[in-house]
Amino acid sequence: MVSERFSARAGWIAACVAVLVPVFGTNVAGQGSTNFVARLSTVPIMVANQDTVSGQGAASATLNGNRLTVSGKFEGLRSSATVARIHLAPRGTRGQAIADLVVSKGTSGTLEGTVELTSPQVQALNKSSLYIQIHSEKAPEGNLWGWLFPREAK
Repeated sequence: MVSERFSARAGWIAACVAVLVPVFGTNVAGQGSTNFVARLSTVPIMVANQDTVSGQGAASATLNGNRLTVSGKFEGLRSSATVARIHLAPRGTRGQAIADLVVSKGTSGTLEGTVELTSPQVQALNKSSLYIQIHSEKAPEGNLWGWLFPREAK
């Protein structure tokens, strides 16, 4: 009788987890943090602005609850960085900025910041629909960008 109740309760818990993990990702409250990475490369460009857009970089992020902490490096810009932001959009498309990051004002440097995400933004992050974009003096519409993907466990 006890084992039947335990088995039924275990089944119910497994069903709840199966429903909640796709909605909230693996970062359910109390389960620690989730790590993400982004490779920063040039935004899509036209021939007219190929002389103003260049560079590369990488970033990492940790989600703890709804707090996202981001840090990264970049190099090779043709003009000084002006701003770095987190944007919300499906992969490969441009979207609205949802948060500012602190960025070095040079052609190479660092970016960092901590952002409180809303529940829909956490869901977007878990679907790889948040990206980082760095703008520069000669590329005010964007120079480097990269989507945040879950870091694979090793």
